[in-house]
Amino acid sequence: MTSFRLRFDPTEIEYWAGRYTYRGEYKVESEVGPRVRAQGYLTKADFLTLCHWKSPRTAKLCSTNPEDYIKTVTQTALRTAHERLRIEVLTLLRGVSWPTASVILHFGALAPYPILDYRALWSLGVETPGRYDFRFWWRYTVYCRELAARFSVSMRMLDRALWQFSKENQP
Repeated sequence: MTSFRLRFDPTEIEYWAGRYTYRGEYKVESEVGPRVRAQGYLTKADFLTLCHWKSPRTAKLCSTNPEDYIKTVTQTALRTAHERLRIEVLTLLRGVSWPTASVILHFGALAPYPILDYRALWSLGVETPGRYDFRFWWRYTVYCRELAARFSVSMRMLDRALWQFSKENQP
């Protein structure tokens, strides 16, 4: 079983988060996220923005999803109390893998969800698994929630710190 272990001192979370920069961040965090949380679903435009932000190479495939299907699937994910359904239903959308599904939850859900990313995993002492599954994702989510709560930081701040630490330190 995989165990998570932060590779840097947790008192440095704010430091690493402060060094973070990523293309399109402002629009995703300040415009798309609040709109999606208020509506309870993604429009096709917001869906494509999130997909492109996470993985530009899947944008064409993501664009083949019909607007009504995107709304129904994301509404299901953002309104259910069932965690497995919440993440797995998103992977029914063309072009959406576990990492992209985690981005939708990170920015769209009311509860805090971490972004599943090889950089964040590396910063937690874990190599990217060959295949993601619910058990792994849920353990990762719980660990990140506990870490964020213990050090009184938002999930967004923790995510930025994990990503940036890896960017600057991963071989």
